[in-house]
This record gives sequence, structure tokens and C-alpha cells, in this order.
Amino acid sequence: MSCPFNHSAELNPAVLPLDWLLGTWHSDEPGEGSFPSITPFRYTETLNFSHVGQPVINFMFNAFHAESKKPLHRECGFIRLQPGTNRVAFIIAQNSGLVEIEEGELTGQQLTLHSTALARTSFAKQPYVQQISRHIQLKPGGRLEQTISMALEGQPLTQHLHITYRRTD
Repeated sequence: MSCPFNHSAELNPAVLPLDWLLGTWHSDEPGEGSFPSITPFRYTETLNFSHVGQPVINFMFNAFHAESKKPLHRECGFIRLQPGTNRVAFIIAQNSGLVEIEEGELTGQQLTLHSTALARTSFAKQPYVQQISRHIQLKPGGRLEQTISMALEGQPLTQHLHITYRRTD
């Protein structure tokens, strides 16, 4: 079966300010994960940002345990820009059963986002995530950096993940 995506579609002008994200990115060294309620860990991750000509960027994030290579966290979704502004929204579904909307601002080649809505399956694992913030920035030299903080029930917003990537295509 062939893929239904039109890889030669022209980038929709509505998402042109996000063109610096497009492509596949791999962590150039393991990222660091920590939180007060878990044992610190290291992970690798692949990010893919693509488009099909619509006014959205599609994304898929796949994380793996750095040593065992076992799959960990998965996220997929869409990035939208509010026309005529620097307001941006991530619409995200996670393999943990959490869905979220993060909104924030695009400043140059930097995204700063905070969760505005969270929903989860009725049988999601506790303690429940209460808030997420995400910072993505293209650094000098072409490395992409991502830092994610989260708050759980009874735990304030705390840095959870930090990783850098290099573009591979």
C-alpha cells in the first residue's frame, strides 16, 4: 500500500514561520530525564516534522531508553499558527493516554508553550499530569534543543526532560 501523503506539496504560507522545524531530527547524545518521583534516566529520541500542504505542521516524536533501546514515550500531533500573529498551538496525543493542547509564542526560531488543556483515558496511570511546559529552540550551529517541564498532583512544575538533536535529512 502506498503512502497517501503528498511529499511534494508546497508548504502552506500559514506555517512558513515554522519551516526551520521541518525534517527528521535525532538526538546527538542521550537526553536527561528526571523528576522528584522517578529514578533519573537517559534517552534518545527521533523527531519528525512534516507537512502535506495544509496550514499545519505534522509531528511524531519517538523516545527510546538510551541503554536498552526499548521504546519509551511517543507523541504525535499537529502544530498550528494563529494567522497574522506569533501565537502557536501544539495538539498532542501521547501513548500514555494523555492528550493535550499547548499554546504559546513563536519568537524567531524559538517556541515557548504551556498546556492549556489536558485530558486522559479513564484508566490512565496516577499521579496525573496537571501541567506541561515546552521550550524548543534552534541553537547556533543548527542543533535543536528541547526542554520539557511538568507538574503532577502534589508536585510543582519541574524540569523533566532536556535533549538536543541534529537534523538528519
